Amino acid sequence: MRLVIQRVDQASVEIEGKVTGKIKKGFMVLVGIKNDDQETIIDKMVDKLIHLRVFEDENEKLNLSLLDVNGEILSISQFTLYANCKKGRRPSFLDAAKPEISKPLYEQFNEKLREKGVHVETGIFGAMMNVSLINSGPTTIILDSEELK
Repeated sequence: MRLVIQRVDQASVEIEGKVTGKIKKGFMVLVGIKNDDQETIIDKMVDKLIHLRVFEDENEKLNLSLLDVNGEILSISQFTLYANCKKGRRPSFLDAAKPEISKPLYEQFNEKLREKGVHVETGIFGAMMNVSLINSGPTTIILDSEELK
């Protein structure tokens, strides 16, 4: 599983002209699921995500987590995070899990975040989405489950 995490002041996702998810302060998270990802990695990824200390405290130090600032998450499924660009000019997406594998894992990821008390908004899995955000910092972090094993 790979997450691209952007700290935002606000973010939204629109599908066919309709806003399907909108948050204020928090994270806009692109979520990629790999072929061999299992349920067992979800808890580790959720725990790491919600406890990342990337929000400023009263001394302007990055000491606060998403939970500390009562932040929200806009979660967007993103199979292209597993694009392989080593050969040719057209990326290969063979490492990205098929929808029958990735959709349940993506939904479980979002549900685990909600169970931790985080307000989560989403797009629609597999839809063409327009995502808008105001990146705070800018702060962008890539979290890969391969680094947590």
